[in-house]
Amino acid sequence: MTAVEIKTELLQHCQKQVDNRYSKIKQTIADIEESLLEEAKNSSGDKHETGRAMLQIDRENAGKQLQEIEKIVPLLKKIDVKATSDYARLGSLVYTDKFTYFISLSIGTVPIGKTDYLCVALNSPVGLLISGKKNGDEFNLNGNAYKITSVK
Repeated sequence: MTAVEIKTELLQHCQKQVDNRYSKIKQTIADIEESLLEEAKNSSGDKHETGRAMLQIDRENAGKQLQEIEKIVPLLKKIDVKATSDYARLGSLVYTDKFTYFISLSIGTVPIGKTDYLCVALNSPVGLLISGKKNGDEFNLNGNAYKITSVK
């Protein structure tokens, strides 16, 4: 596979993760809204108010998660899988002597063929360490030395 094909597949996997999470959060919010309506119909008193307050907190938390997801969507759109660079940046495949990183979102390991790719966010500890690095550069992570063998 070419670097563009690998990046495309990794980006699609990232997008799928975001879409799945977005759908789950939207469903959670819909479920909470439904529960709030049921609470309003069924009860009165302190127990009712406590239940409503807890549901309101759950709805606020789900709303915050939704906002975080909505911030990620434009970031994914910025990734140009066809772009090449001599240095590691958003959308780069960074090959090291131990792992291969795709700078995108922190979603963990994605296997493609016989190779595992570690998807890391640009602002993650690993992303910050490799950002701006070039072929032949080294970095240390958790006491381990890594050498960059290629950036695509």
